[in-house]
Amino acid sequence: MTDHVLTPVDGAVGRIRLNRPKALHALTTAMCASMSEALDRWRTDPAVEAVMIDHAPAPDGDPKLSRGFCAGGDIRMLAESGAKDGVEARAFFHTEYRLNHRLFTYAKPTVAFMDGVTMGGGVGIALPCDYRVATEHTKFAMPETGIGLFPDVGGGWYLSRLPGRMGQYLALTGHRLDGAECCALGLATHYLASDRLDDAKHRIAETPQDIAAILDDLAVPAPDARILAHRDVIARLFASDRLEEGYAALEADRSDFARDTLATLKTKSPQTMKVSLKLLLDGAAAKTFEDEMAREYAVGSRVVQRHDFLEGVRAVIVDKDNAPRWNPATPEGVTGHVIDQIFAPLPADQAWTPG
Repeated sequence: MTDHVLTPVDGAVGRIRLNRPKALHALTTAMCASMSEALDRWRTDPAVEAVMIDHAPAPDGDPKLSRGFCAGGDIRMLAESGAKDGVEARAFFHTEYRLNHRLFTYAKPTVAFMDGVTMGGGVGIALPCDYRVATEHTKFAMPETGIGLFPDVGGGWYLSRLPGRMGQYLALTGHRLDGAECCALGLATHYLASDRLDDAKHRIAETPQDIAAILDDLAVPAPDARILAHRDVIARLFASDRLEEGYAALEADRSDFARDTLATLKTKSPQTMKVSLKLLLDGAAAKTFEDEMAREYAVGSRVVQRHDFLEGVRAVIVDKDNAPRWNPATPEGVTGHVIDQIFAPLPADQAWTPG
């Protein structure tokens, strides 16, 4: 157990409250284990009818510490482990993915309040939930290609099922969505003003059988989703599952959107952009979420020890020079053989299982 996760029972609802505000509630292995233990405990407890996931209030209400639902995972630990034997990194992924799978298959209703930064690991605990509440503070992204990683925690499943080629665009660019855009794409089920969240949580704790009606009652019309203005051009420019063809389409297009998007892609890891495209291609055909998590675990266990992840963390998180030296530096340099190696199934005694 860890005090970075609070798991009280409020009325007839089990509460999972992330409580690591100085790190914007980024997940550690212990936090993932605590959440799984709580879910297992409540699964057979008739007094718990539903589960709510949010973040605890920041100490003294400090607004700088109230900006995050969950900013991701413990990236520094992953890089430090990846630079050695990778054991601790693999243990984190194994534990985190079991949590993701528990939430995806949970028999009781689940609600996530994505109020604030919801990225990486935060996406992994929000999207499996039956109800996903966005607000005017929501900042949703899977920005992993910028640090030589890929959109894991089920990203291959969720992003591949978005309309058009929106998932491929989000996976490669790491583009941030606001709450209205999350609703428009189906990533969120409801849009609430943040000042209505406490009322929603109180009412759900009292009558968890009425979650849908409560959220419907408190929801407000979402603002226009700006990303929809680009949906046709995104579908056209990101139509290919080959990164080189995507680059060519962007280079041939004379729009400001294409120019800016290409500039963004050139800051990302070519290797993990190719990994991401294959992840979504395979994920679209995955028959079960369990299959998806097993594949992502095999990929993650290898990527975390490769040059681009270690270099991306150095450039973005450690030295903060934001000048990663990717290797290979271009899409053409990333061979199909390398991608096949990264995606090869693990031996049975090393493979991920849901537990």
